[in-house]
Amino acid sequence: MTPTARLVSSALHASAVQATTDWRRTHTCGDLRASHVGSTVTLNGWVAARRDHGGIYFVDLRDRYGITQVVLGTELADAVKLGPEFTISVRGKVIARDAANVNPDRPTGAVEVVADRLEILSRSKTPPFPIDGEEEVSLETRLKYRYLDLRRAGMRGNLVHRSRFIHAMRSAFLRQNFVEVETPILTKATPEGARDYLVPSRVHPGEFYALPQSPQIFKQILMVAGLDRYFQVARCFRDEDLRADRQPEFTQLDMEMSFVEEDDIFRTWEQVLHETFRDAMGVEVAIPFPRMSWLDAMERYGVDKPDVRFGLELRDAGAWAKTCEFGLFRDAIANGGRVKALVVPPSHELSRKDVEDGLTGIAKSAGAGGLAWWKAGKEGGVGPLARFCKGEAAAALMTAIGANEGDMCLFAAGARNTVWKVLGEIRNHLGKRFGLVKPGTWSFTWVTQFPMFEWDADSKRWFSAHHPFTAPVEWDLGGADVDASSPKLGDLFSRAYDLVMNGWELGSGSVRIHKSDVQQRIFTILGIGPEEQERKFGGLLEALSYGAPPHAGFAIGLDRLTALSMGLDNIRDMIAFPKTASATDLMCDAPSIVDPAQLAEVHIRTTLPAAKAPATAAPAAPPKQP
Repeated sequence: MTPTARLVSSALHASAVQATTDWRRTHTCGDLRASHVGSTVTLNGWVAARRDHGGIYFVDLRDRYGITQVVLGTELADAVKLGPEFTISVRGKVIARDAANVNPDRPTGAVEVVADRLEILSRSKTPPFPIDGEEEVSLETRLKYRYLDLRRAGMRGNLVHRSRFIHAMRSAFLRQNFVEVETPILTKATPEGARDYLVPSRVHPGEFYALPQSPQIFKQILMVAGLDRYFQVARCFRDEDLRADRQPEFTQLDMEMSFVEEDDIFRTWEQVLHETFRDAMGVEVAIPFPRMSWLDAMERYGVDKPDVRFGLELRDAGAWAKTCEFGLFRDAIANGGRVKALVVPPSHELSRKDVEDGLTGIAKSAGAGGLAWWKAGKEGGVGPLARFCKGEAAAALMTAIGANEGDMCLFAAGARNTVWKVLGEIRNHLGKRFGLVKPGTWSFTWVTQFPMFEWDADSKRWFSAHHPFTAPVEWDLGGADVDASSPKLGDLFSRAYDLVMNGWELGSGSVRIHKSDVQQRIFTILGIGPEEQERKFGGLLEALSYGAPPHAGFAIGLDRLTALSMGLDNIRDMIAFPKTASATDLMCDAPSIVDPAQLAEVHIRTTLPAAKAPATAAPAAPPKQP
């Protein structure tokens, strides 16, 4: 061993007991380029890989910014044994790689660092999965070891993108003179209640806070307060069943404006999204966005979040069905229902088996008894409907639905909502099957004027289709005689609107009710009496009585938007620490049983079976009051 090697080896052994050198980095593992050749640098990071090439050892050192190759001589490699994911500091000189050894796939691939000092900052157990490998890892394992999953390039890149995207949105709002205001997390339970996460109060026995499903009431009160233009990156909570695009806690960018109507909200958001996609992604989003009413969206696409990047729009066959020989169609129209069709051209080939075995199953799962089909032809065509399309009937049907010779025509008949749902789901299925959407395209659409109320047959009462603070298109709600029992409520439309991108709902908003008497009337229609109004919404109603300005707002789901901007269809990979489909945190093992003493302090007694109680738990203290 050379004198220099002995000195380095001694220093390395000493550093295992007590570090005597400054190990802090001078550069990141993504910084070094050819211009740094000849420099002495210190790098910190994790051991991504280690290779022995005949006495010369190569270490790929990784941090958040990239990977740099480090060269270790035999003395250094022998002095300190490195394992995968060890955290280390190395000092050395930057040299240029031979032309044959340049790695064009790495920004640092033209250089390497020849180390003269190496210090282990911490050791690592063998990871349960390769950090830099391409192997598939189960979701459960990824979430249990999320801190390791986040070291992987894909997840790391997602969070960096999310940060840049949200920063760009914040900046865009500030340029439009908005004020960022934080609203409370501990607040009051909503009327829906069952979806609230409740927090018991220690100082108010038997009473509870609720975590907010949105900052709705507070942002309206901010408008009454004269803030005029508010926004917030808001954490929200909702205790509901999870899907690919839902989590129990989520983040939205929330905003509200005073002295505005729908157009003002639309223009504001169009400018914000145009600047955000440009600044965060280098993508030019065309503005203004197209608009369509909810009714138009349902009639044309069968869904209220239409993917308008491809055609296959629904066609109305009601006029033809009214006098046709097919009794099922005639009866549907006679009973106030609908008959609509999807016309699929021959370029998108569908066989009888595709329709009867595949698409019919989709129709049935959507609530239909089946799916009628017809391959169009002026001589009667082919399929189950062909016998009802004799003579002029065939030509009349082709004209009615805009079909050409050889088109596959798919029909749904029955109640309006069922027909929409059946053909809407089949349309989306066919769009994916035939690859009708060009990847990397961003198509935004405003959907406006949703129904004001929805009837629930089980509880025999009306509910708000959006939320109870949404203004109606008709401020008189159809007349003074309209009350909670009036069927006219089903014909009223609201000033609610959604922003849809590529068939996904990004967010919702509305013009708000700024008149206290109208708000009270809406509550009454919804079955919320005066006492309950005062108990649950007294603060808002009082605020509205002090000169509330006309106002409107909107909130967009940041988890969903950032996921879609990365081409992902699951928001989980855009969230640092998500929950599973059963709303559990595998890394922290939450939710979990709480010590009885903690429960007693907040005046809670559980009905948890004894077998599930903690083994070392003390007996539960009685609550201070019922």
